[in-house]
Amino acid sequence: MHNLYYKGRIHTRENHVKTGYNTKRTVKLGTEKHPLTLVVASDEKKLAVEKLVADNGLFAHITVDSSIDENIDELNAILNKPTTTTFDKTPNRNDPCSCGSGKKYKKCCG
Repeated sequence: MHNLYYKGRIHTRENHVKTGYNTKRTVKLGTEKHPLTLVVASDEKKLAVEKLVADNGLFAHITVDSSIDENIDELNAILNKPTTTTFDKTPNRNDPCSCGSGKKYKKCCG
């Protein structure tokens, strides 16, 4: 009964420890602790990729190997993150309609 308060409430200290600050989160890809692993086919491509990595403030291990396919998918995923889509707000009922008819929205397209 030492873990429960009046009427069965869970002890606040234990609840805080379970839902507190997350210290076990994963390390972000592209940092010094977890660099990108990229494979390119030529030295020219390696120089171009190194410049791209440096411009974006990332860290990467780049290997040159012409016998296997190029693999820069991790870099492309970081550089081409999807953006949040936003929609135009629909007008209020008494605002003029957005179609340009001059009527109120509630009488035209609402």
